[in-house]
Amino acid sequence: MKSSYSDGNGGTCVEWAPAFTASGVVPVRDSKTPQNPVLVLPPSAWSSFISAVRGDTLTEF
Repeated sequence: MKSSYSDGNGGTCVEWAPAFTASGVVPVRDSKTPQNPVLVLPPSAWSSFISAVRGDTLTEF
């Protein structure tokens, strides 16, 4: 699935594969560079990330 915040010109895109969550992993990638490695997260980390995005509580490192 592609982020609903992705623009229509292929920029700022994050994709994830929800079918994999049942197997215990959530693969995430930048759709602009699909040849790059996929980030594989446990569902709990993905859920925390989504909650932070929705709650606008993300901080920069």
